[in-house]
Amino acid sequence: MTGTQTAGRRYGGRDAAQRQQERRTRLIQAGLDLFGTAGYASVSVKQVCSHAGLTERYFYESFRDREDLLAGVYNDVITTIIAETAQAAAAAAPDVDAQLRAGLEVFIRTLAGDARMARLVLIEVVGASPRLEVRRREVLHEFAAMVAAVVGPLTAPEAPSSRLTMTAMSLVGGVNELLVDWTLGHQDATVEELIDLCHTLFITAYRAVSDQP
Repeated sequence: MTGTQTAGRRYGGRDAAQRQQERRTRLIQAGLDLFGTAGYASVSVKQVCSHAGLTERYFYESFRDREDLLAGVYNDVITTIIAETAQAAAAAAPDVDAQLRAGLEVFIRTLAGDARMARLVLIEVVGASPRLEVRRREVLHEFAAMVAAVVGPLTAPEAPSSRLTMTAMSLVGGVNELLVDWTLGHQDATVEELIDLCHTLFITAYRAVSDQP
């Protein structure tokens, strides 16, 4: 009985589960700050804990190891980006051109507006571990599925579904690599130019698919 009461005790109006979630959030933020600047390979668990103002004991209550934290940061960031991108595209319906531009604008501006986030999502997770490579591929497919759902009305009814999904994956992969290049400083373009180019590529590709069932 005493142990149960202790576990459920509230401090500052927050119970144990809320305090653990707050610590996890601080570690996620520290991971984003450090992995997105110094780089995943250069950052230790001890450094993350110091940055978060927590002891290693609290790190291991939420994460198994450094890779698990990287996965946690990546998933949190991607979940937010996917939700905001989908919301922006849906708000622009039913105009497909407007939906594509709205989605691309949110996606590109979100990454371009936060160098830490861009480095983590586009560079640091690549090849970090087999587990993260599987997750990264899943994320590409999730974005491709979102694009395919938006542009479906542009394609001919008799067009093979494989053409639609392959085109979506090609475009998502292309945008990803363009942003990697831009993040690394190999492309001298404004964010607006990136959005315009990607929007043009998406519309052109799907109109071509529609014309060639």
